[in-house]
Amino acid sequence: MEPQEHESGPPATSGRVWEIEESLTVPLPPEAVYAVVADVRRMKEWSPEVFAIWPRGRSFVGFNRRGPWVWFTTCRIVTADPGREFAFDVTSFGLPIARWGYRLTPAEEGTVVTEYWNDRRRDGWRRRVAEVLGLVFTGTPPAQRAARNRHGMRTTLVRLRAACGGAP
Repeated sequence: MEPQEHESGPPATSGRVWEIEESLTVPLPPEAVYAVVADVRRMKEWSPEVFAIWPRGRSFVGFNRRGPWVWFTTCRIVTADPGREFAFDVTSFGLPIARWGYRLTPAEEGTVVTEYWNDRRRDGWRRRVAEVLGLVFTGTPPAQRAARNRHGMRTTLVRLRAACGGAP
């Protein structure tokens, strides 16, 4: 089963996508998949951008790379519901950036893993500062962020399935 996509947020006329999700079936029960995604140190195994994680209790620092760009983010775990959902909020220099998460749904073939991303750079001066920082550190203009993340999510889910014993 290939990743499936979903979008939501403000109307498409705004030109900006604020929320996306991708889903893929993994051949393990939800509790086993949860144990894998909730071990944040393993993110570097499947994420195409994460190259290191520094865990600190319910928080962690993620070190990311894409081409010549390298950046870090501070993440705080906000949902830790074994077998159901794991999510974390991402900030940069104290500014809200995004919420990333994984919802797990039992399926006949194992677990449907839905990775989701919600852009939290929505209004005011914080939005403008966060968008400039995002462009400088990642090289990605705000209007292209959802498309880039969607591509990364598809890669992440395929690698996650392989890490859980499924076909790549």
